[in-house]
Amino acid sequence: MSTYLDTAITAANLGAGVLLDKLTAKMQRQVSSKQEFDFVTDVDLLSERRILSYIRDRHPDHTILSEESGSDGGDSAFQWIIDPLDGTTNYIHGFPAFAVSVALRRERDILVGVIADPLRQEIFYAEKGRGAFLNDVPILVSEEAHFGRSLLATGFPFRAKHLTNAYFQAFISMFHEVSDLRRAGSAALDLAYVACGRLDGFWEIGLNAWDIAAGCLLVSEAGGQVSDIFGQPHHLETGHIVASNRHIHQFILDHSATAFVDLLH
Repeated sequence: MSTYLDTAITAANLGAGVLLDKLTAKMQRQVSSKQEFDFVTDVDLLSERRILSYIRDRHPDHTILSEESGSDGGDSAFQWIIDPLDGTTNYIHGFPAFAVSVALRRERDILVGVIADPLRQEIFYAEKGRGAFLNDVPILVSEEAHFGRSLLATGFPFRAKHLTNAYFQAFISMFHEVSDLRRAGSAALDLAYVACGRLDGFWEIGLNAWDIAAGCLLVSEAGGQVSDIFGQPHHLETGHIVASNRHIHQFILDHSATAFVDLLH
């Protein structure tokens, strides 16, 4: 295990520990709005502080991009990309689907990615060129090649509700042809589940780099495919993502790109 991966795993576990401690303590959480329908809690901020403190102590020359603090600037080629609580709305309501996501990017390459699920005590991690793992056991994407038997996940565009009609056009067209669709509210976990074969594919629009950076590496290192909804490698920049086991990737692209081509190009 490299120093970078060790840092990412420890940092993610520190954040996950905060989430679990505050959840089980049943303390009243302070909730505020970042924008309409988008929330932040005191737990997000405490998890972030723990993670950032640890990373800065170990890699003081690296830059950081984190959901709550934004970018700290700097000119290092190495940038940590952090979501201290992916699935904040779930966490607020006690819905059991949330995680911590930590990734390290060098220029355009994601080098390491870790997603920690504190409730299930699952740590998904990957290092570029070295495979993907769940609790130290190697994982691979599913082998399902028939979309009629596939299980997909998605996320609603709650930050961009003007895209709702186009989104549901894509949703409905896929729903009629797949086994079923899920919407759990944590893109990080959705990507981790694609990587370990619990899901055959995932797609969403309007995400941020911290939502998907770690998960993208997990899927790729588990043998899957990741792109934007037009099949191009711009998902970290646009936030429009399709991730799959490769076999059904084109199927998802065909349905999602058709619905959004006029709105997102």
